[in-house]
Amino acid sequence: MKHRNFRTLALAAALSVFATGAIAEPVTYEMDPDHTTVAAKWNHFGFSNPVILFGDIDGRIVYDADNVSASSVEVTLPLSGLESNVQAFNDHLLSDDFFDAAQFPEATFRSTSVEVDGDDGDELKITGELTIKGITKEVVLEADINLIGEHPATGKQTAGFDAEATIKRSDFDLGLYVPNVPDEIELHITTEAPIASGDEG
Repeated sequence: MKHRNFRTLALAAALSVFATGAIAEPVTYEMDPDHTTVAAKWNHFGFSNPVILFGDIDGRIVYDADNVSASSVEVTLPLSGLESNVQAFNDHLLSDDFFDAAQFPEATFRSTSVEVDGDDGDELKITGELTIKGITKEVVLEADINLIGEHPATGKQTAGFDAEATIKRSDFDLGLYVPNVPDEIELHITTEAPIASGDEG
């Protein structure tokens, strides 16, 4: 019996060492600006729900499947990528009435924590610092992992995420026409992020 117990313990120890060696390292993904969009949506005097898009995004995601809290997100949104499909509105949004893009040409987001949100492991709560017009506020993104795997078009390991958040534009000195135009803005983010070149096998 003692001999059998010793063999069992030895096998367990060997498996433990093997498992430790097989723990995945954090993987860095770089957002593809051609497949990444940030959409901002709000209510306009009760009549409509306009949407503006932000493109040309530069972002990096570090994802650790074994230790999600070690993951991180950094994103830069150049305001040159703002698009409402109405040039006069674009100009107004970029003016000092709103984003003042001449003085503050980009917005940034940097995560401060990443947590699993839910039981299935593909929902994340990403807390971070959003900076617009030089003003930094805490924002919480509710994110979904759409898919992580080989991209059929590129053959590269790619991560796909969607995320949502609600912010108050008055927090960032964007509060013109509040309360007639509501203060809250819904943010919707979708991205495909191929693995960074340094992390490729």
